[in-house]
Amino acid sequence: MRNFENGSFLLHTAQQPKLQGFLWPRQRSPLTGGSKYSNVINELPCGFNQRLSRKSTSEITAGSSVCGRIGQTRGCAGMKIWKPSRSLMARPRTMRTGRKIMPVDKEMTILIVDDFKTMRTIIQRILKQLGFTNTLAAEDGHKAVELLTSHTVDLIISDWKMPNMDGLALLQWVRTSEAHHHIPFVMATAQSDKMQTDIILGAGGNKHVVKPFNAEELAESINEVFGMAAAPPSAEEPKPSAGDRIRLKIAHIQITDHLALGVLKHRIERGDVTPRHFDLETVRMTSWNNVQLSLEKGEVDAAFVLAPIAMDLFAYQVPIRMVLLAHKNGSIFVRNKNFSALGYDSLAKFFKFKTITIPHKMSVHNMLAHRYLKGLGLSPGFIGDQHINVRFEVVPPVDMPEFMRDNDDVAGFIVAEPLGSSAITKGIAEIQFPSAAVWEDHPCCVIAARDEFIGKYPDAMYEFTAMIAEAGRYAEANRTDAAEIAVHFLDPDGRIGLTPEMLEQIFSQPQSIKLDNLYPVMEEFDEIQRYMFKEMGVGQIIDIEKFMDLRFADAARKV
Repeated sequence: MRNFENGSFLLHTAQQPKLQGFLWPRQRSPLTGGSKYSNVINELPCGFNQRLSRKSTSEITAGSSVCGRIGQTRGCAGMKIWKPSRSLMARPRTMRTGRKIMPVDKEMTILIVDDFKTMRTIIQRILKQLGFTNTLAAEDGHKAVELLTSHTVDLIISDWKMPNMDGLALLQWVRTSEAHHHIPFVMATAQSDKMQTDIILGAGGNKHVVKPFNAEELAESINEVFGMAAAPPSAEEPKPSAGDRIRLKIAHIQITDHLALGVLKHRIERGDVTPRHFDLETVRMTSWNNVQLSLEKGEVDAAFVLAPIAMDLFAYQVPIRMVLLAHKNGSIFVRNKNFSALGYDSLAKFFKFKTITIPHKMSVHNMLAHRYLKGLGLSPGFIGDQHINVRFEVVPPVDMPEFMRDNDDVAGFIVAEPLGSSAITKGIAEIQFPSAAVWEDHPCCVIAARDEFIGKYPDAMYEFTAMIAEAGRYAEANRTDAAEIAVHFLDPDGRIGLTPEMLEQIFSQPQSIKLDNLYPVMEEFDEIQRYMFKEMGVGQIIDIEKFMDLRFADAARKV
C-alpha cells in the first residue's frame, strides 16, 4: 500500500536486520552486470508495514517485499531485494574495447519475452527493421529460463506483467545466475508511470522502454544499453525570434485531439492572426513516449499530452503546469466484428476472457475502458493484477486495427479518432460507443508548459492560450476548413489515410470531439486521479491546485 500525499511509501516488511544501501526509488543502481549478486534476501510472505520516506532511501528492512500496487499486486508472496557488493560494479558487455566504441553487433541473439504472441511478433518485426534477425521468443519467464540455459543470449527484451513467472522475477533470476548475470536486460512494458522505472532500475535492469514504442525508441534503448547512445540534448532556452517575439516550441502527435494547435498554426501562416509575443514552432512526434520525454527534458516549451502523463510528471517534480485543455471527448471504443458474426447474446460474454487494447496505461482511455467494462460486471486490468477476466494490452494506436484483425481474442480497442472510424470503414470493427457516452464532455489531453517558459515569458503564454481557445472555437464553427487543415497538419505523409470527408463526418457525429470550451475543471482532474489510483492502482495523488495554473485559462475565457 502507499500514500503519496505526504511523500512516502508504505511497504510490507518482515522484522529483519536493516540492510544498508537499498536504492529506492529515485536512485539508479550502479549495477549493470558483473559478478553474482551478494546479500540476496530470501523471499518472505508479506507481513508487517513500515513507512519509508522518499528522502530516506539509505536503509530498508531486510526481507522487505515491495507490495500493494508497487510492482506486485495486493496479496503478493513477496519480492527479492538486495544490496550489491563492490565486486558487482563491473559493467556488462558493452561492445567497447578500450577507448574505441565498436558498432552494435547485428548478429547478436536477442531473447524476446512476452505472453502476448502478437506483441512478440511486433517486437520481432521492429528488430528486423533495425537489422537484428537472430531472435528467440518465450511466452513467460519460465520458458525464458529454459531458453537461456540452452542458448547463448546477448540481450533480453522482456515484458513485465506475465503469468507464471513475470518479467521482474526473470530479471531477478538473471541477475543472480552465475552464467547469465552479465546479460543486458531491457524491460519493455506497459507499466508507464515513472515509479515503475525506479523499480526496474533498482532491481538491476538496464533500461525501461514503455509500450507502445516504435523502432526509433527501441533502437535508442539498445544503443544506450551497449554504451552507444548519443549525448542527450540539454534543456533548450527559449530562443528570441523576430522583433520582441520568443520562439514557442510545442510537441504533439497525429490525432484530432490536437487539432486546435494545427488550426492556430494554419491561421498564423495564412495571416488571419499575428502573435505579438511568440513565434509558433510545432513538433509532430510519433508516440506519447517521445512527447513525455521531450517535455520532461525541456526539449520543448510545452506539449499537448495525455492528462495522466502530465500529472505523473508533475508528481515526480518535473517543472510543468497545466495551462489549458486541448479538447473534450474525441475518442471511440470499437469492438471486433466477431461480436455480430458469431452471434453473442451479451456484451459481457463477448468481452470476458478477451483482450482490449489501449493507447497508453497513463491515459483517460484506460480509465474509461475500465469504468465501462466494470459496469458490465467484468474485472478488467493488466496481467499481474488480481482476479481480472478482461485483459488490457498497450498497443501503438496506428497498429490497433491490424492488431485486432489478426487476433480473434482481441475484442476491441479504445483510441482517439480518427483511428476508430477508419477501422469501421475498413470493415475491421463495429462501434461500441463514443467516449462521451461514458463520461460526457470528459477531459483527455491537456496543454502542459514548462515552468521556466511560464515564468520568463508570461505574456507569450497568455497570448498563446487565448489564441488556442479562439482556434478551437474557429474549428467548431468552420468544420470544412478545419477538416482540410487537419489532413495537412496531422497526416502530411498520408500514412493514416485521412481525408477531409472522413474528418467532417467524425466532427458531425453526436458526442464527438469538442474544441469550443477548453477551460479546465479542477474537480474533473481530481476524479481522474482518484479513480485511477484507487480503482486501478495507477499513478499517484497530486495537489491538483498546484498542478494547474489557471491564470491563462481565466484570461482566455474573458477574450
